[in-house]
Amino acid sequence: MTNLAKLDFIALDIAGKKYMSWALYATIHLDTKYLGDTIKEGNSASAQDKAKTMIFLRHHLDENLKIEYLTVKDPSILWKHLKEMYDHLKLVILPKARYDWIKLRFQDFKSISDYNSMLFKISPKLKLCGESIMDGDMIETTLSTFLTSGLVLQQQYREKGFTKYFDLISCLLVAEQNNELLIKNHESQPTGFTSFPEVNATRAQNFNNLRGRGRGRGRGRGRFTPYNRGSQNNPNHENISNHLKWNRNDKKGKEKVINPENGGTGGDLCNRCGMTGHWAK
Repeated sequence: MTNLAKLDFIALDIAGKKYMSWALYATIHLDTKYLGDTIKEGNSASAQDKAKTMIFLRHHLDENLKIEYLTVKDPSILWKHLKEMYDHLKLVILPKARYDWIKLRFQDFKSISDYNSMLFKISPKLKLCGESIMDGDMIETTLSTFLTSGLVLQQQYREKGFTKYFDLISCLLVAEQNNELLIKNHESQPTGFTSFPEVNATRAQNFNNLRGRGRGRGRGRGRFTPYNRGSQNNPNHENISNHLKWNRNDKKGKEKVINPENGGTGGDLCNRCGMTGHWAK
């Protein structure tokens, strides 16, 4: 025979390890069904409501517990017996939860998510055992256990005046994500990875180029000069030194040239092209 309805939460086992959470879920579901008064002692609920509550509670019990309380028909009596059987577990869970809460430190966790998960594993146990854990307690526990290197950040977060723990943890998660992005960008391209040209080397190279150009023009080493022997820029003229002979015996200081090809006649040497047969100036 199939179950009349699926389980709304985990059934209570015979060991009662999760009795406190089971009792909390059962109370909430009964309240939603307007059957919360049926588990209270001395209630005036109708027989029909008590029957509905018994069906719901037995549906969420282990098979061994169903057999043990087979003859119980009043839900308030069943609830009382279960509480007497498993309520002593608070004496075991509460000291351990208090110890874990005292030892909880923000600096002991590698990520904020790990810390947040551990905090919400401890605080519900304290609340189920009757301990009141407020947002202020969680905020103080988080800020007071920062690393010593983060004292400035701790003071900045305190000055913001957070009143809800979720606002603080959200701000910390965003800051952690931004820091991870900065670290990844730095590791992908560290400082000094891209080489930039040196300014001094560039300026020196440009200066040398300018000197080379000026020297060629000023000292007759340009593209076309008669004194540039074997120049590739003057392929149509043979080496002038083979045809022209200088004669520096002129009294006036003029440079004369004897051309063997035209019978040795001389003339003034042109200052521009170095040839004869036209005005030197």
